[in-house]
Amino acid sequence: MEEEKRNDNALVMKERKRWGFFGIPWTFTKYYLYMKKLVIEQGLFRTVENEVLLYRVVDISYSRGFFQKIFGMGTITVHAHDKTNPVVVLKNIKHSREFKEAISEWVEKDRIRMKMRQSEFVDAGHPDLEDYGSDDF
Repeated sequence: MEEEKRNDNALVMKERKRWGFFGIPWTFTKYYLYMKKLVIEQGLFRTVENEVLLYRVVDISYSRGFFQKIFGMGTITVHAHDKTNPVVVLKNIKHSREFKEAISEWVEKDRIRMKMRQSEFVDAGHPDLEDYGSDDF
């Protein structure tokens, strides 16, 4: 416990992708939420690990299909300003609502820590803003 207090990037939560039927964890995909990043680990023989820094997360959505409701699972979709993982989908996880809330909480904490504001992610080349300031009003 003392080590976690000193570690700036301690594990907050972990979940596992589950097989769609009965919610059995027969897949080899794991989701880890750390204080600064979200890590997706996939594979059995060849493991691939992707991460998204929490301060780069722009939007989080949550959905549950009919069978997910029956078996107590859900899907979380994370949109981030990340070149390799702009959209991360965490499918069929138990405790999905709690995991989503934890992601939201730690995103805000990391943004405060980094002194980031949402406006820093606004794209200057947004099509609706291109003609702003023209004399066509």
